[in-house]
Amino acid sequence: MRIITLNTNGIRAAERKGFFSWLAQQDADFVCIQETKAQPEQLTADAFTPDGYHCHYHSAQKKGYSGVAIYSKQQPDAIIEGMGFADIDSEGRYLEFQCGKLSVISLYLPSGSSKEERQDFKYSVMDRFLPYLQARAQNGRDYIICGDWNIAHKEIDLKNWKANQKNSGFLPAERAWLDQLFTQEAWHDAFRIINQEPDQYTWWSNRGQAWSKNVGWRIDYQVISEQLKDTVQSAEIYKKERFSDHSPLIIDYNYSLKATTI
Repeated sequence: MRIITLNTNGIRAAERKGFFSWLAQQDADFVCIQETKAQPEQLTADAFTPDGYHCHYHSAQKKGYSGVAIYSKQQPDAIIEGMGFADIDSEGRYLEFQCGKLSVISLYLPSGSSKEERQDFKYSVMDRFLPYLQARAQNGRDYIICGDWNIAHKEIDLKNWKANQKNSGFLPAERAWLDQLFTQEAWHDAFRIINQEPDQYTWWSNRGQAWSKNVGWRIDYQVISEQLKDTVQSAEIYKKERFSDHSPLIIDYNYSLKATTI
C-alpha cells in the first residue's frame, strides 16, 4: 500500500507545475493533500478528480486559505470532515477516510510563524488534538495521519536548528509535544522507523536559495498507530521535481487493502 502526502501550497498552482501528471505515474492507494487554497467551485476541472480515485475536498471558509483533501483508490466506508471544533474545522484542517479497519487522515496543523495570536491558536489545536489522538489509539482501528504538522521534531530535522530554537516550528513546547506522541503515546513517525539519515527535509523557504542549498525542515509526516509500526517498507522524499515549497513524502506499507473498482 502506497500513501503520498504533500502540502501543495495551492493545489491549482501545483497542477500548473505538473503535480497531477507526476501523480498518475505513482500508483498510490491514498493521496493526502494540505493547503489546497481553493473552494470546491474552483476545482471542477477534470485534473482535480484524477482517474481511478475517489476524491474529497474539505475547504476552509476563508477563500484562498488552508484546506485539505484525500484521494483514495478504494471507496471509503465513511468520510469525516473536521475534529469537531468549530474554530479548527472552519479552517479546513482535518479530513478522514475510513476504509475497513484503516483510517487515513489528511492533517494540516496551524503555523504560528505569522504572529503571536496564531502561535496561541497552534498551541490550542495541539492541546485539543492530543486527547483526540489518545482516544483513537485505544479504539482498535489502524491510523495513518498524513500531513504538514508544522513542527520539526529533533535537531536532525532541520538544517539551522541552533538559530531556530526560538522560532515557531522548533519551539521547546512543540518538540516536547511530539516527544510525548512518539515516546509516551502509541504513535510512530513512519519515516524515521526506517530512515535515520540527516539532511532529510520536506520544506524549504523560498528565501536565500534554501532549496538549492538544501537548507530545509522536515515538518511533513506520516504518523502511524502502534500496530502499524512493523509494516513500513520504504520511504522517500521526492525532490526531482518541484510542485510546491514542500516535497511529496511517499511511504509504502506492507498492508492489505481490498481494492474497489471505480
